[in-house]
Amino acid sequence: MTGWIIAFVLAAAAFGAMLFIGRIPRTTREISAAALLLGLAGYAWQGHPGLAGAPRANADAKGEAFDEKLAERRRGLAERFGPAAQWMMLSDGLARQGKTKEAANVLLSGLRDTPDDANLWLGLGNALVAHGEGVLSPGAAFAYRRALALDPEGPAPRYFYGLALARTGQLQAARDLWAPLAASAPPDSQVRAELEANIARIDAMLAAEGADQP
Repeated sequence: MTGWIIAFVLAAAAFGAMLFIGRIPRTTREISAAALLLGLAGYAWQGHPGLAGAPRANADAKGEAFDEKLAERRRGLAERFGPAAQWMMLSDGLARQGKTKEAANVLLSGLRDTPDDANLWLGLGNALVAHGEGVLSPGAAFAYRRALALDPEGPAPRYFYGLALARTGQLQAARDLWAPLAASAPPDSQVRAELEANIARIDAMLAAEGADQP
């Protein structure tokens, strides 16, 4: 419950600051509110609002906490075995310890041996996003694009690149990746349900943004 209270207070404070300090025009208030709501929806989807707050065990650790659910999703969508498996397992182990830079470097070592492995490029993109605390850096974008180029029909590169794009506000680009992926996913799969829900939120935001255009 504490997580929800903090999230709503921060969202309200941000909207108030935009109104009274930033003095945003009336025509952009709806899209600003929609953006905050999408952020709360993303928090509900990917966050853990029910967990109590606690100090970090290692205050010097860099990057985001390791996301076991996303790692399991990657293993479900990408290749679990093959040449990339050992590198991915080692990288995941380092990331769990908060060593996000080392986790990315391990994958770079793997790519020196097998530079055309789409799974390693995908893992590198994820590792660089984690090391950048959620920021889609040029290096991470390049890694995702290489994974897409090497495996254009694979679900994992489109899923994770779309997720990184959506989190950084590149909604149309994320939708372009997710829409055909959702259409090709099994009808009753969790991935399809998640993608369709996210696409619906993106469509609502894009429609609101278009309505504000003169």
